[in-house]
Amino acid sequence: LQRLFFPPQKPKSELVRASLRLLTSSAYRLQSECRKALPAEPSPAPDIQLVTQQVIQCAYDIAKAAKQLVTITTKENNN
Repeated sequence: LQRLFFPPQKPKSELVRASLRLLTSSAYRLQSECRKALPAEPSPAPDIQLVTQQVIQCAYDIAKAAKQLVTITTKENNN
C-alpha cells in the first residue's frame, strides 16, 4: 500500500504528507476492522454494530484524505 501512495521522493508539501499519512493509516485501519468482522471459529462473535461503525469511520477518513489530496494537487497544478 505504501508503494502505491508514496512516490520515490518525499512530497515537499506538509499538507500532502499529512493527507498521505491519513490515507495510509485509514486504509490499514479499514483492513483491520474488516478482519474483525470475520473472526476465527472458536472466537466469540464480534459486535457487528461497532465493527460497522468503525468501517464507516475508516471509509470516511479515506474519502476525506483523498479529497484533501485532490484539492491540494489541483491548487498546486493551477499555480
